[in-house]
Amino acid sequence: MTHQVRAVVARGKGAPVSLETIIVPDPGPGEALVKIEACGVCHTDLHYREGGINDDFPFLLGHEAAGVVESVGEGVTDVAPGDFVILNWRAVCGQCRACLRGRPWYCFDTHNAKQKMTLTDGTELSPALGIGAFAEKTLVAAGQCTKVDQTASAAAAGLLGCGVMAGIGAAINTGNVGRGDSVAVIGCGGVGAAAIAGSNLAGAAKVIAVDIDDRKLETAKKLGATHTVNSKDADAVEAIRELTGGFGADVVIEAVGRPETYKQAFYARDLAGTVVLVGVPTPEMKLELPLLDVFGRGGALKSSWYGDCLPSRDFPMLIDLYLQGRLDLDAFVTETIALDEVEKAFERMHHGDVLRSVVVL
Repeated sequence: MTHQVRAVVARGKGAPVSLETIIVPDPGPGEALVKIEACGVCHTDLHYREGGINDDFPFLLGHEAAGVVESVGEGVTDVAPGDFVILNWRAVCGQCRACLRGRPWYCFDTHNAKQKMTLTDGTELSPALGIGAFAEKTLVAAGQCTKVDQTASAAAAGLLGCGVMAGIGAAINTGNVGRGDSVAVIGCGGVGAAAIAGSNLAGAAKVIAVDIDDRKLETAKKLGATHTVNSKDADAVEAIRELTGGFGADVVIEAVGRPETYKQAFYARDLAGTVVLVGVPTPEMKLELPLLDVFGRGGALKSSWYGDCLPSRDFPMLIDLYLQGRLDLDAFVTETIALDEVEKAFERMHHGDVLRSVVVL
């Protein structure tokens, strides 16, 4: 059996997305069919549309999603029809060298659905990050589904599927922010704002938000920033040092993904401090630092993949904190939109008008 559903498709590099009918097969072994309730509009979706990931057009966009499992294939035991789930793009294999060493958050052989979703003419679709959730239904590997409390708002919960988890995890998992630490976050878009929320959750004593947009700095304060720096008006490194007794922050999280802001992060950390790169650079970017400074300043330079999260561990815990009122996921939802408004959401994202536009079905 197959399902005809509406979905957002990117057919060519830079071309506007279109709302089309696609064909979704019933789940095979190890797969799950999920009825999507909400999906955030992430920068990664725009990168796919622009050809910045690869050129495997047509793409089925959307990956930051929550929904309800409609059916499962043979051998699936972790989720069942009726479960409310957050979709993830790191379904761990349990067998690769990272998993066998007890570090499944680094899994090097993650799973996706084996069957292909297609256009009505049979053309195979490439689902964004193996998910493709700007659709009424999508087919994923069952391991990409993490069951969470069904009372959570789908619009808020789905954001843990990518950007919010990337930011929170960069602080808690990768940066190991602890009680009493000082943290600086450079770049306060969706991921950076989530890193601020994560630092606050972890008990940081001082959380410094750095951006060039006062609107984003105001949002950062609502999510737990104790200080803000507009780096159009002040030198970011000097400002962070001044706010930390002249030393620099214990952890600096770079959420932009540019050489200039990475250098700011590098020099804004305390001796033996930690720099976490969670902003995604483009392939042509280069970084140049004096090797003596890398050696002499000590500490750790880390990159954060998906917030080094383990969905089965982190998603339910964060949803519990959300339902307890201790993590304001709703603050990340700037607007809810219909499936045919994704192209407009890309425009608002480009202008910095939103933390997240969320498609609600």
